[in-house]
Amino acid sequence: MSSSTTSPALTNRPLTVLCLASYYKGIEFIRECRRQGCRTLLLTSHSLKDEAWPRESIDEIFYMPDVQKQWKLEDAVLGVSYMARSETIDRIVALDDFDVETAASLREHLRVPGMGDTTARYFRDKLAMRAKARDGGLLVPDFLHVLNHARLREFLDRVPPPWVLKPRSMAGSIGIKKIHSVDELWAALELLGDRQSFYLVERYVPGDIYHVDTIFYESEVLFSIASRYGRPPMDVSQQGDIFTTSTLGLDSKEAQPLIEMNRKVMKAFGMVRGVSHSEFIRGRDDGKLYFLETAARVGGAHIVDLIETATGINMWAEWAKVEIAGGKAPYQPPPPRKDFAGLLVSLARQEHPDTSAYNDPEIVWRMDDKKHHVGLIVKSPDAKRVQELLQSYVQRMRQDFLASQPPLERPNF
Repeated sequence: MSSSTTSPALTNRPLTVLCLASYYKGIEFIRECRRQGCRTLLLTSHSLKDEAWPRESIDEIFYMPDVQKQWKLEDAVLGVSYMARSETIDRIVALDDFDVETAASLREHLRVPGMGDTTARYFRDKLAMRAKARDGGLLVPDFLHVLNHARLREFLDRVPPPWVLKPRSMAGSIGIKKIHSVDELWAALELLGDRQSFYLVERYVPGDIYHVDTIFYESEVLFSIASRYGRPPMDVSQQGDIFTTSTLGLDSKEAQPLIEMNRKVMKAFGMVRGVSHSEFIRGRDDGKLYFLETAARVGGAHIVDLIETATGINMWAEWAKVEIAGGKAPYQPPPPRKDFAGLLVSLARQEHPDTSAYNDPEIVWRMDDKKHHVGLIVKSPDAKRVQELLQSYVQRMRQDFLASQPPLERPNF
């Protein structure tokens, strides 16, 4: 691990926050730490050295050698322990899903307050989170750890296809396969070889998929907003299409059961303070609400921008305030606005897509910083207007921009 600067001598030491980022994100979190007067350290990958980090808000950047953008845990522990010889680290925060377990192990090793290994596992291991949710009395799709083949055969006899084969510790839809027959499943498991135990198989439940994004402080929900995806993210990832999601009314009848179920999930999982991004599905056949998964982070794919557009609340900045307060100081998020917002994101055939023909006054954000991607956010006080625009733009973007690529088997940063 190498450092990009020399640490200054400190008097009247401010709170020191170590941010872990194996992916380029969390810019507003870092900036908020600086606004709050913290000494802010960033641990990231050598391969991200040239990204546009907010260096004016960072006191030191440390770089880790990485293999396919992933760090070895032992290297991280040794490197941060060496860093701690000259730095008193007060908070350790994982800015990406892939850093959650590393951050938890570092907290345990350095005895820094925050989520430890056991709780972190519920927010990263899809098998652990399903078992914990089920044990907490929450409805989850039928699932089984891919371990004992006799039990697996019984599951396949009892639960009709299709099924979903999921890696336990990837993020989003990475590595997920929809399986339609017994032969297809056994063939997929044969390819996994000795890594079968790192997967689970789950009943595929068709229906509307929602996400709930929440701020917690001292085990209390202080802000929560529910949104509904257009097509399921897994279908978008595997079949290629426009990714869309739109916010629901904060007090709507559709949102309230989701928000309440998410509160129960967080209570069962032991969330004390931080942010979460959880996903649920309302079954098309039975109308029941099922828990799918959760993460101790903000939502990806510009969901943070969607939420800020609708409510005025920036989840990155508020997360920083929560971590800094740390249960020692009062915290309260700002009162939310009650607009509606919709987000569209897609791969694009063009390197720099031109969206100037999309000129409705409700457009408040355009993606312009990522090659071969196109994205828009619309805002309105009228939920129907948001849906009209999303439906129209999906059709237009399919003609104007849409490109596709094979689904990811592993992270591709």
